[in-house]
Amino acid sequence: MVGAIGLNGPRLPPASGRPARQLVVLLHGYGADGNDLIVLAPYWQRLLPDAAFVSPHAPERIPGAPQGYQWFSLSNYDPNAMRRDPRRAADIYRSMRFGAESAAKQLNGFLDAELLRLKLSDDSLALVGFSQGTMMSLYVGLRRARPCRCIVGFSGALVGGEQLKSEIVSRPPVLLIHGDADDLVPIEAMLGAVEGLGANEVAVQWHVSRGIGHSIGEDGLMIAGAFLADNFRRAP
Repeated sequence: MVGAIGLNGPRLPPASGRPARQLVVLLHGYGADGNDLIVLAPYWQRLLPDAAFVSPHAPERIPGAPQGYQWFSLSNYDPNAMRRDPRRAADIYRSMRFGAESAAKQLNGFLDAELLRLKLSDDSLALVGFSQGTMMSLYVGLRRARPCRCIVGFSGALVGGEQLKSEIVSRPPVLLIHGDADDLVPIEAMLGAVEGLGANEVAVQWHVSRGIGHSIGEDGLMIAGAFLADNFRRAP
């Protein structure tokens, strides 16, 4: 099954064997593809037996890296600049807004098509992102006309935060998880996202995984699974 605008990726049906009651969309990071994050689904299927999982490949191939995909170009990204001067983080992520905006139309089309296919509504949808996928989850999830159930972001950042006050439409609960040893997206990015979300009245929780770099630790997996299950249990 191919989603709208050609987005596609690996899927797992509900572990219960019943029709899906929830949809968890996993958005991978820069240079990966949907296969990179669909492996998270088995960790959470016990908690979410009626959830379908899908992890679409991002829409763009990375020039010179035929196996890698990107949601938008990061050709000028320099994590060392943020480590030298964390105050520059806002400028760096501000410049990514237009890339996220461009990819958002395709991602929204894919989400709409998947929900229609499964006969579900937005309140049965959770967005889970890693790195650049977190940027997309937050960008899209806060601007969809109908709020999704929740958003989980690993090792990511908030892009377009300066425009969020005038553009925010939905305020689903958000959980951000970040490793304190992340050398690609410094932890200051998560702290900035927490501040930006809070300033726009988004209920945000956050967790720091000690000793974890640009990856997902076991503690993060457990906390995220509990967050997803708890939010799906809540009445719409």
